[in-house]
Formats: sequence, structure tokens, C-alpha cells
Amino acid sequence: MKNEELYEKLKETPVSREEIFKGHIVHLVRDSITLPNGAPAMREVCLHNGAVCVVPVTDAGEIIMERQFRYPFDEVIWEIPAGKLDGKNEDVLEAAKRELREETGYSAEKFTFLGYLYPSPAILSEKIAMYLATGLRGGEQELDEDEFLDVVKVPFAEVVEMIMRGEIPDAKTQTAVLKAKYLLGV
Repeated sequence: MKNEELYEKLKETPVSREEIFKGHIVHLVRDSITLPNGAPAMREVCLHNGAVCVVPVTDAGEIIMERQFRYPFDEVIWEIPAGKLDGKNEDVLEAAKRELREETGYSAEKFTFLGYLYPSPAILSEKIAMYLATGLRGGEQELDEDEFLDVVKVPFAEVVEMIMRGEIPDAKTQTAVLKAKYLLGV
């Protein structure tokens, strides 16, 4: 079956939209839709501009990692540098360069696109562009005034082991690091 045929077979058609809440980051809507069989249904969706994440790998084979407090889970977790897009039309590569520089102080000679991640496609429109960054050069962090994080170099193999042991629960970090591992053959 062709992709277009499958799309038409499974497509849910929007009928109307009700705004539930619009905040600084979260924009929640309730859509009335028609299912493929013609029956009505509702979908609650959190709209998001999108985001980027970067696996910065040093010449010594270390990943520049961050430890950051995440309020919804009340814990400090390991992550790779990442951030939301400033707008829906922001260039994702430029956003990746910005987030790497602001959060870690590093810049990179080369960025390799690793693909997109849809973190929770049933309820969230966020689409995260993933990058591998190599040829790193150090610099000064430019953290936002409400941003607090600890930057640490961790050997690539150790990050992979931490993922496999369940010590890194963050989906974007798991996905991007394992894709980078495959790409780099390490």
C-alpha cells in the first residue's frame, strides 16, 4: 500500500478547535475530529514550536553532557544540550548552534543531522531536530537568567552504558546518543 493510500485510510479530519490554555510554553487545544470511519471524536493536543538537541563529541571521544533539575520529576537528570525553537520558522541548525554555545560555551566545526524525534506523538506536536557536533572549540556559557545546569565531559562509552543501565531516562538524549554511536561506529 502506498503512503498516500495509508494516509487517506487512517487520516483523522479536524472539524473545530477550542483553546483550553495558552501559556509561555504550553498551548493546549481540544480538537473535534472525524475518525476514518466517520465517527466523531476529540483530541487534546499540546502545541509546541519544536526544539533541537545536540550530541557534542570532543576529539578525545567524550560527550559534553549536562545535569539539570527537572521540576516535573523533582530530580536532576543527565541530558545533552537542547532547547526550544524561538519560533516555528527558526532554522533548526542555527538553533542547535545557539543552544550548544549558550548552554555549554562550545561551538563546533561540523554539525551532522541525525533526524527528528517526536517525543510523545499522541498528545504533543513537538518535533526535535537532533544533531551530532564535532570539531568542538571551548568558550563561555551564555545561560538564560532562569537556566541552571552543570556541564560535564563524559566518555562516550560511559554515556551509552548509563543509557543502557537506565540512568539516563531522557528520550532525546537516549535517541540522539545511540544514533550518534551508530553513525560514528563507536
